[in-house]
Amino acid sequence: MGGGFEPGTYSTSNVPRNELGGVYVDEEELRAAFDFFDIHKKGVLTSADLKQRLQVFYKGLPQREYKFLISEPEFTYKTLHKLVVNNELTDFDPVAEAFKVYDPQDTGFIDTEVLRDIFSKLGFGEITNEDLKILVETADVDHDGRISLEDFRGMLSYNKGKENELEQMKQALSGAGLGPRER
Repeated sequence: MGGGFEPGTYSTSNVPRNELGGVYVDEEELRAAFDFFDIHKKGVLTSADLKQRLQVFYKGLPQREYKFLISEPEFTYKTLHKLVVNNELTDFDPVAEAFKVYDPQDTGFIDTEVLRDIFSKLGFGEITNEDLKILVETADVDHDGRISLEDFRGMLSYNKGKENELEQMKQALSGAGLGPRER
């Protein structure tokens, strides 16, 4: 199978670790995740906010699960940060877990109809066959015509690298007096 991935299995050996040996959580990614769930931009998450976003990915999740995940009345970014940053999860790969949403049949590859459905439900409108082809070509790192877990992982790393490069360029331009000018 593409990327050396066997359906239903994955190794956690390449998962970045925090000081406690748990899964490393990037501050920017955590902020982006919180903002994604904070639909009304209140700075506080509710189980309804969580349900509105997660039902796109997990259709049959019972209401009690949403309430369990958001168990505090004032669930803020600080609450989320405290819960996840200093975790001790050792046998967990968040990228592989996210990949499972896109590969519900456990084939080792993203199901393009699931991808189309998720993009549509997230508000990107109708995803045409041409759109889908472009999405697959963009994410298909090993060029086998499909998106494997390793392609998915590579795509996430590539995007993170591009964000860092852009930020470094902005800082360099700003330091050289070439940033946006005051009017």
